[in-house]
Amino acid sequence: MSYTALYRKWRPASFEDVKGQDPIVKTLKNQISAGRIGHAYLFCGTRGTGKTSIAKIFARAVNCEHPIQGSPCNECEICRGIASGSSMNVVEIDAASNNGVDNIREIREQVQYPPTEGKYRVYIIDEVHMLSTGAFNALLKTLEEPPSYVIFILATTEVNRIPITVLSRCQRYDFKRIGMETVGARLKELTAAENIPAEDRALTYIARAADGSMRDALSLLDQCVAFHYGTLLTYDNVLEVLGAVDATVFSQLLRAVNAGQTGDCIRKLEELVNQGRELGALVADFIWYLRNLLLLKTAEDAEDMLEMSEDNLKLLREEAGMVDGDTLMRYIRVFSELSGQMKYAPQKRVLIEMALIRLTKPQMEQTLDSVLQRLDVLEERLETEGAAVSSEQLQLLTTQLGLAARNDAAPASAAVLGKEPAARDAMPQKVAIPKAQLEDLELIRRDWGKIVRDLGGAIRPSFRETVVEPGGEGCLCIVFSGEDSYAIGSRPTVLGALEDYVREHYQKEIYFKVRRKENGERMNVIYVSDEELKSAIHMDIVTED
Repeated sequence: MSYTALYRKWRPASFEDVKGQDPIVKTLKNQISAGRIGHAYLFCGTRGTGKTSIAKIFARAVNCEHPIQGSPCNECEICRGIASGSSMNVVEIDAASNNGVDNIREIREQVQYPPTEGKYRVYIIDEVHMLSTGAFNALLKTLEEPPSYVIFILATTEVNRIPITVLSRCQRYDFKRIGMETVGARLKELTAAENIPAEDRALTYIARAADGSMRDALSLLDQCVAFHYGTLLTYDNVLEVLGAVDATVFSQLLRAVNAGQTGDCIRKLEELVNQGRELGALVADFIWYLRNLLLLKTAEDAEDMLEMSEDNLKLLREEAGMVDGDTLMRYIRVFSELSGQMKYAPQKRVLIEMALIRLTKPQMEQTLDSVLQRLDVLEERLETEGAAVSSEQLQLLTTQLGLAARNDAAPASAAVLGKEPAARDAMPQKVAIPKAQLEDLELIRRDWGKIVRDLGGAIRPSFRETVVEPGGEGCLCIVFSGEDSYAIGSRPTVLGALEDYVREHYQKEIYFKVRRKENGERMNVIYVSDEELKSAIHMDIVTED
């Protein structure tokens, strides 16, 4: 006897065997039990979620001589005939190869004759979106008013291609992707029934690789078992067969990227290529790894969302503390773009190498994300090492930041672009303020970068391009250059958090107000105290009221 693939051998025979589609199963069983059976159904959803299996179970259940709470008994003659494919009551049509008007006309001729046994003639049309426009039009009248003994079940993976005239004539059921836990539990059941020794970790990885498809999970399990037949199916075996990469490799890759070690990243990639790892899976799994890190940094109950052991969680928490959220989002954005490019790329390895270079060498790009990441690095050096940063570095970075912001944002008006360079190049203006106000201003300006980073959240990206200026006695004013940043920074909750931070860390009662920078406004004002005014009265100094 020839071997039967696991997904065919273990296809659900009754509604109770269907996993992950409980709402649909319950609805159909209730319809059968109550005798409220419709004449046309549309089953839509991704591959391997049970559309055809439930259609076959439904076809047996409506014709079963002894149904059990809406499910077929699978013992009567009609059930056995339908299951073996010998019954004339159930007709399966593959619309991918039978998509013409003549095929639908044949169905219209057949439905004139009642079933020779059982109650209903059931037509299951798989991949119905492949029907031609003429075939859909030919089906409409029969679909709307079929004989009382005819049921149509249409199945599709692309519901957007179904004409609205057909959708309005059917009861629509959306099949969702099956959860990883459900797929993993089903794999454990089947391996136990088939006497296949397998590690739980190996089955969990197969369940995740199946991406919500039970059929894909069983096919992958079949493939892995065939390669390592007669031995314990381990996690390493599964990675070897599927060309996947262990999570520890992603940990090493992330640390190398975060340290800016381009050579180590390229060597690690070469090692994976030599091992025969599938590069598409490498990119997809690395994005998933970065997503887990981002969840740990941003979600309070992230541990409940991540399905992994406590040891892996501990390692993940350690790495989440090494990278800030903005940088992680840049990494994900770069690799997500890469994932879309790799589908049809002939040189996948070169694309991955370019992406790794973009991550480790942000100075080679002038996008807003990369320039902001470089600013973070400089700020960290100033805080932790006290390293000197040359004026040339700051000037170059500021120029690139301006270019990147203009490229990412809407084009500015010609008048503004014409005025700003002149304003920057003008000689700084000196303004005298009371000594107490100057002390507060210098205190906050000196630690402004640290204050913004410590507050985090929405404050950090919105306060990047701000300037602090005097706002009066006991008050400072934050000047925003962008409309969106001003909208966030002007919220009372944000200013309240800023004032609380200053009160707690500096023991000072300083109030903050905000304003928008005006077009062409000079932001290179130098503030001096009254005492300096008296000692340098001969200088060009403007005194504020």
